[in-house]
Amino acid sequence: MKKITVSGLLKKKQAGEKITSLTAYDASFAKMFDEQGIDALLIGDSLGMVLQGESDTLPVTIEDIEYHTRSVRKGTERAFVLADMPFMSYATPEQTYANAAKLMAAGASMIKMEGGSWLCETIQGLNLRGVPVCGHLGLTPQSVHVFGGFKIQGREADKAEKLLAEAKALEAAGIQLLVLECVPSSLGKAVSEALSVPVIGIGAGNDTDGQILVMHDMFGISANYMPKFSKNYLAETGDMRKAVQQYIAEVQSGAFPSPEHSFE
Repeated sequence: MKKITVSGLLKKKQAGEKITSLTAYDASFAKMFDEQGIDALLIGDSLGMVLQGESDTLPVTIEDIEYHTRSVRKGTERAFVLADMPFMSYATPEQTYANAAKLMAAGASMIKMEGGSWLCETIQGLNLRGVPVCGHLGLTPQSVHVFGGFKIQGREADKAEKLLAEAKALEAAGIQLLVLECVPSSLGKAVSEALSVPVIGIGAGNDTDGQILVMHDMFGISANYMPKFSKNYLAETGDMRKAVQQYIAEVQSGAFPSPEHSFE
């Protein structure tokens, strides 16, 4: 199958085809997801919670992400590979450039950062230096202590308007993808329609351009809890490969996420 690129993901949005993505942290699972036809794999700082047993993502280091990115890349032939920039690894543009270079050298095709318009200068600088960027708005887990917990974002009209404005600012700065997490479905739709770049939702309704789930949640094996926006596909299929196939099929058809996995 043809290798997925950022331009290929954009063509999917333009054609109205849903983008499918999962987190991955090692070569074996990356290979399995890749063979089932997943479009994109994210080496997420979620590894702090699902692999390391932490209560949040903050303890994850750039070295952790770099290590797991190398592992995932070795198991991937066609899927698009993104890597998270962990907490406080992109506090300044210069720091960001150095850390992004590590992840790109490890095998990422794009890096992902959480935050709004304060990142615009950094995004522009990364683009000039050949580094593609994925933004992340809504519930940004690295800001969990600012939010006072893992809470739905953008429910109030003024906050929804601010998030939409931030999304437009990020696009103007040069992001080529946006992850939108834990927002009302109506806001997920509004952001997806307002941006020309693909919007990948996680708890953002089924009107976004694609979906992403943490692989441990999709298999129902997360150590802490099952988020409302996730679904245990392994319990339904009894087989990991079939679980991934069903997830892909339901995202592509628009069956997932259903209202029970979304927020109003």
